[in-house]
Amino acid sequence: MRRPVDSLFGRLAVLVVGVLLISHFAWYGLMRLERNQLQTRYAVEEATFLVDAVRQHVARTPDQPLPSRVRLVDPTSTDVPADTNDLPAPLQRFREDVRDRMPAGTLVRVGSPGKPPTLWVRAASDQSWIVVPVQPLRPPRPLDRMVWWLVIIFSTAVMAALFAAWQLQQPLRSLAQAVARFGRGLPVPPVPERGPRELRQLTHGFNQMVQEVASTENDRAVMLAGVAHDLKTPLARMRLRAEMMEEAKLRDGVVRDVDSMAHIVDQFLVFAHDGADRSEPVEVDMQCERVVRSYRAVAAGAPAVQTVLEAGPGFRLPAATLDRVLSNLLDNAHAYGAPPIVVETARTPDGFTLAVSDNGGGIAVHDLISASRPFVRLDPARGGNGHSGLGLAIVERLVRRAGGEWEIGNHEGRGLRVLMRFPFDAVSREASAAENTWGR
Repeated sequence: MRRPVDSLFGRLAVLVVGVLLISHFAWYGLMRLERNQLQTRYAVEEATFLVDAVRQHVARTPDQPLPSRVRLVDPTSTDVPADTNDLPAPLQRFREDVRDRMPAGTLVRVGSPGKPPTLWVRAASDQSWIVVPVQPLRPPRPLDRMVWWLVIIFSTAVMAALFAAWQLQQPLRSLAQAVARFGRGLPVPPVPERGPRELRQLTHGFNQMVQEVASTENDRAVMLAGVAHDLKTPLARMRLRAEMMEEAKLRDGVVRDVDSMAHIVDQFLVFAHDGADRSEPVEVDMQCERVVRSYRAVAAGAPAVQTVLEAGPGFRLPAATLDRVLSNLLDNAHAYGAPPIVVETARTPDGFTLAVSDNGGGIAVHDLISASRPFVRLDPARGGNGHSGLGLAIVERLVRRAGGEWEIGNHEGRGLRVLMRFPFDAVSREASAAENTWGR
């Protein structure tokens, strides 16, 4: 099951959203704290300015009336608020800041609650209490307009960051898909070189590698096909001359050797063929039944071959690919395995499977990796009996070219088992491509 967070885009998205969340909410908290401190400082400056202005007014023009909401109160008046520390934290800090700004020994009190906020100040030189209005110290509201601006800015930043992450992820996604196609042996078109400099360099190097590998593979295939093709003519002449021999025992031996050599040449030609299979798609279950029936009828001394076909009509592959895969696996099981040979198909939650197994001695565990390599024969004594070491290599190449994966191993401790898996999308893609070719 694919997890969105496991992809590059998913991780970039989580990282970007997390960083933006932390930065924006940290900025929001600092702004609220700074705003509250600024409000307190402004109120202190305003209050101290008013108190100084009242002192100057009393000293210079005592006969002039005071501004509204500013008054002088006799120290013996009952209206003087009591000196208490039972104040909210903002008012407590406000009173202490005002006291710090006043001369030493100045009495500072805050007006009674429930009335317009006032500040009571009396220095040692003052004959009366100076009462001035103060700016209300509003506690921070839980939600204000800044939150909406924060949401708008955050949403815009997230969308821009996700778009940038998507732009960065797209070249990597194209490169990953190209690498997957290259690993399956499928043709890989040049990947567009875009994105950051390092990514462009990586893509450029991959394109060069694909070109070099394709050129080397093409040269090897041309050479192999040319040699195999040139050998067919002398082999045909050798068979014709062998048929004209009078001694039956010698004739049969030479004909058998020529047939083995012809089989090797045919394997060379199949292995060298690197084009896509455009033959007509067929139902795998029905074609397996036909191939097994023909194999029983044609192969001399063929062991018992059983079929367990349960994939259904949705499992379709190009006919030529399926015939080559089955013939190579059946020949390999006939040559090295033991009866019964079982051909199985099945439908799984992820796709279809095709398996061929026998009940022989199997392959040693340390030889399983080498079994599918070209021109590798695990049993050198079999090399002269028409076996070139290409059978399993051809099967692996054909399966990967059809969009599938294969697994080779010993089946339940008995014989060799080759299991091929074909995802639903690969089967549909191969069938559609072949049908389009046939429909033209």
